[in-house]
Amino acid sequence: MRAMISVRSLALGAGLFASSAFAGDAISQTTKQPINLTAIGMFFIFVLMTLAITYWAASRTKSTADFYTAGGGITGAQNGMAIAGDYMSAATLLGLTAMMYTRGVDAYIYMIAFFVGWPVILFLMAERLRNLGKFTFADITAYRLNQGKVRTMAAISSLVVVCFYLVAQMVGAGQLIKLLFGLDYGIALVVVGALMMVYVTFGGMVATTWVQIIKAGMLLFGGTTVVILAMTQFNFSFDELTTRAIDVHKLGTKLLAPGSLLADPVTAISLGLGLMFGTAGLPHILMRFFTVTDAKEARKSVLYASGIVAYFFNVVALMGLAAIIIVGQNPEFFEGGDIGGAIIGGGNMVAMHLAKAVGGDILLGFLSAVAFATILAVVSGLALAGASAISHDIYSRVIMKGKATEKAELRMSKFATIGLGVVAVLLGLAFEKMNVAFMVALAFGVAASANFPVLILSMYWKGLTTRGALAGGYLGLFSAVTLVVLSKSVWVDVFGFAAPLFPYTQPALFSMPLAFLATIIVSNMDTSRAAEAEREAFGDQYVRAQTGLGAASASSH
Repeated sequence: MRAMISVRSLALGAGLFASSAFAGDAISQTTKQPINLTAIGMFFIFVLMTLAITYWAASRTKSTADFYTAGGGITGAQNGMAIAGDYMSAATLLGLTAMMYTRGVDAYIYMIAFFVGWPVILFLMAERLRNLGKFTFADITAYRLNQGKVRTMAAISSLVVVCFYLVAQMVGAGQLIKLLFGLDYGIALVVVGALMMVYVTFGGMVATTWVQIIKAGMLLFGGTTVVILAMTQFNFSFDELTTRAIDVHKLGTKLLAPGSLLADPVTAISLGLGLMFGTAGLPHILMRFFTVTDAKEARKSVLYASGIVAYFFNVVALMGLAAIIIVGQNPEFFEGGDIGGAIIGGGNMVAMHLAKAVGGDILLGFLSAVAFATILAVVSGLALAGASAISHDIYSRVIMKGKATEKAELRMSKFATIGLGVVAVLLGLAFEKMNVAFMVALAFGVAASANFPVLILSMYWKGLTTRGALAGGYLGLFSAVTLVVLSKSVWVDVFGFAAPLFPYTQPALFSMPLAFLATIIVSNMDTSRAAEAEREAFGDQYVRAQTGLGAASASSH
């Protein structure tokens, strides 16, 4: 899975929070643009606005509950907007618009594939997560199991996912800023890392949530404005838009027919499983369900997020089709004025060229600023999820065995955030030239293989035991990592071997069933007294998951 400006990398690059990584790798192949003063000015306005929010949020962040979950005071609508803000990445905007421009309806098929994970969360998980958890998803997996062992496993897999995502986002940030703003890679990394540390350390979940909400609003406004201005050229007729696009595109009528993206069914299914169930195992997504007041608001937040994301995907699809005519037929957007040649700045710049064509430098600057703001919002959510795994799960519950004071845990959270920020910047610098696509495959693979099976079984299966959870969780983690290392992404592209030992690029189809099997088999074989007690405790967990009784006041067991 080489992350170059190709249909495949753009398709994969659109996926969820990870997508900035693919675009980052793809963008690294493009040329640095002149310094865009409009974009920089608008970005500074966004930064000042979010720093003011962080200052306000800091006065409200007094306890661990405030820091991790905004005191549970976020409404369903606000949380839905924040989740959508995390979901709609800069590379979704850039990568999927470019893919729609080059491959037509194939891009729309991928948008639907990325969307499928939401019903799983809405119908199977949202309500139970809110009723059972307090700060992290480890609260749920360890609810009736051995606290120390299960929390350690959950925290390790969470940190693996968070770290790989952070690296991917940081590389994506550096490359995007080089491309859109004309600034140096290293400067971009330091700016993103520093702002992330300020948002999370001082403002916690309150600041992070509002950064995500504002960014989502800006992205929706920017995208909608571009589409409205573009559609004026087609009398707001979708029929006229598609007819003209088919007439000028090299694919002709095939523009609106499925193409070659699903030619390899094993990779397609494995990618689909990873995206669908990986979403339901991502720590920074699961953490958002503890910020709302009750289970009803948790369900509402998924519903709002689904609606917003569905709307945004349709906006992106229209942008891609409009760009075929407005950008693709305008020589000023091609190097040497040669229509059909190389696009100035590279393939991922199609959305930005469309913005300039319909709205001039101001709209281009606004959309560029939104792209950077997007990465800040995603990185802040990741840092918070990583800090909570370190301070709440490992420090407070495992090392201090639940005896740490709230003040000490809060202090540890802030140290962990600063540490993660420094690590993210250093790793971003180290991986600047490296293909980071495998990190994204790894993040999804680990989330779908190590987190999701244990999490879903702990909520729905009475027979789960500590030994089973540990076997499945660790096997899922190591098998996903191993398969990615043995795939072409690492074995060939990074290590330089002639052929991969594992023929596919996505591990989920193989590692996720392995994790489920190991969990179920080991749990069924466990006849110890502790295992029987864990099975008996399922009744109490089931009642609380369904009713929420004790959820508001009880601490995580």
